[in-house]
Amino acid sequence: MNPLLNRLQPYPFERLRQLTKHITPPAALAPISLGLGEPRHAPPALVKDALTSSLAGLSSYPATAGEPRLREAMAGWLQRRYGTAVDPATQILPVNGSREALFSLAQTVIDPTRAGATVVCPNPFYQIYEGAALLAGADVAFANSDPARNFAPDWSQIDEATWSRTQLVYVCSPGNPTGAVMPLDEWRTLFELSDRHGFVIASDECYSEIYFRDEPPLGGLQAAKALGRDDYRRLVTLTSLSKRSSVPGMRSGFVAGDAQVMKQFLLYRTYHGGAMSPVVQAASVAAWSDEAHVVANRDLYRAKFAQVEPLLASVLDVKLPDASFYLWAGVPAAFEGDDVAFAQGLLAQYNVSVLPGSLLARTAHGINPGAGRVRLALVAEVAECLEAAQRIVSYVKSL
Repeated sequence: MNPLLNRLQPYPFERLRQLTKHITPPAALAPISLGLGEPRHAPPALVKDALTSSLAGLSSYPATAGEPRLREAMAGWLQRRYGTAVDPATQILPVNGSREALFSLAQTVIDPTRAGATVVCPNPFYQIYEGAALLAGADVAFANSDPARNFAPDWSQIDEATWSRTQLVYVCSPGNPTGAVMPLDEWRTLFELSDRHGFVIASDECYSEIYFRDEPPLGGLQAAKALGRDDYRRLVTLTSLSKRSSVPGMRSGFVAGDAQVMKQFLLYRTYHGGAMSPVVQAASVAAWSDEAHVVANRDLYRAKFAQVEPLLASVLDVKLPDASFYLWAGVPAAFEGDDVAFAQGLLAQYNVSVLPGSLLARTAHGINPGAGRVRLALVAEVAECLEAAQRIVSYVKSL
């Protein structure tokens, strides 16, 4: 067996199952989960129609690079959304969801024969970043989130010696779990570090279309263009339809950016077997070409957060995020920062599941930056999210 598998840690949800397996929630209350970030809004009709009308595509093998019309639809969306131009032939590739691509990109980029190969990622973080790095033979260095800066990662925590060994940096903006959006000045800092040390930046932007301000979140390619980096050197952006179009089961997204990185990524994916089904490609063309369903989906989240966030803010340290569909809430003082105990008690007394923040982070620079907070995924319909919020309020008031 691959010995690198022994370096992996259990996934947060598996750890939570072990921590709550002894709990029997009250049967009188229907279970409500705010733990899993799985979009549950209805998929748009245009996507379903495109799927059913393209079943003939099942009779042929797809190309790893995808059909030209799909890459053109993706590039067209980037142009409309960010004002950025990419060459559909050389700078964009379809992928089977951003999770798969986040993992395989590390296998493409990292050279494990270089001493001290390192991947830098935010902390707390999406655990695929860590797993991808470890299975590529690299070490992981963490930039902790900073509460004083809306929980954005503090890249200054990474010292010069670590930057010199870094081959890949994962950025998540809007962030999971904090919802923080990285501003242009921080992009400038990362680009300057990339120029100095030669590492690739992978910008995970799967939450970019769920936002609550008038101004949409800044994207990595958009930041590069604003800073005169139109070649997107050493930068790739990853996104998907899962959150934007509420179709997580389609497993459809794309990667775009530096043409040299994309060339090597295509080579890797050709051997890895990363081709997207022709049926999913047809549905993806329909989704990337339409914005009306995205606006409607975003409006649903905005209406939901407008009702739920004030209710929870009355008893928890929580506020509206920049973007994403999570609330990053501080646990009450009575728990003295024990987010696991809060989650266990809430499940035991009110049958509501939340994800402890400490399970989404690692201890780095002397602290676990997720400790004392919980991630609440407001993915269900409004009524269910409101019911969960009301139960949380009752739980906190009962302490």
